[in-house]
Amino acid sequence: MPQPACLIIGAGDGLGAAIARAFAREGLTVCVTRRPRNVSQVQDLAASIEAEGGKARAFGVDARSEEKMIALVDQIEAEVGPLEVVVFNIGANVRFGVRETTARVFTKVWEMACFAGFLAGREAARVMGPRGRGSILFTGATASTRGREGYAAFASAKSGLRAIAQSMARELAPEGIHVAHVVVDGAIDGNFTRERMGNQAQAMLDRDEILKPDDIAEAFVALHRQKKSAWTFEMDVRPWTEIW
Repeated sequence: MPQPACLIIGAGDGLGAAIARAFAREGLTVCVTRRPRNVSQVQDLAASIEAEGGKARAFGVDARSEEKMIALVDQIEAEVGPLEVVVFNIGANVRFGVRETTARVFTKVWEMACFAGFLAGREAARVMGPRGRGSILFTGATASTRGREGYAAFASAKSGLRAIAQSMARELAPEGIHVAHVVVDGAIDGNFTRERMGNQAQAMLDRDEILKPDDIAEAFVALHRQKKSAWTFEMDVRPWTEIW
């Protein structure tokens, strides 16, 4: 039997890469994707996972394209293995005042953070349903549950993604498919956070006051491992000092 596969849509250098490595250690062949113009980055990620003893494939795909998402899932099923886990991890975190938010910006953020999530979930359900198993996991944010000033586009998209996850969870659970939404509440360690926080970033990391990608990735793996008698739909992860 072919080795089961895990698809990570939006495998960036931080959280997406950490999730990919975590599922590779679980013995899944990880398929990592970014937009075609950034495919070299996921190729490097796949190579590093292979160097560590895991199995990985890299794809350059626009997750907003229905045609390309259908083709991607079909290709993985045919060439890699049965999809056991699909993680939708596209962020699209941008800040614009409401008067500066153009229709183009709003639409693009919605396409990336909400519509693409719908396509990923739908295509995952299409192939997982006949097998009666699988995990579909969505990366959420603080904006999934509340909107703040400057985040009208992002908050509406992330709230919409959460609603999609809720609907899918109710519809697909009776078929044996586990759908879960992870609210990542707080700053995540990475170049952006370190540049923004400056010298205090390392001290905060040492005190576990900034989310660490590897620690978040453990939560995704734990959701996939859950037994059917105690499935979690939504999980919040945040540093112990985060105000919420």
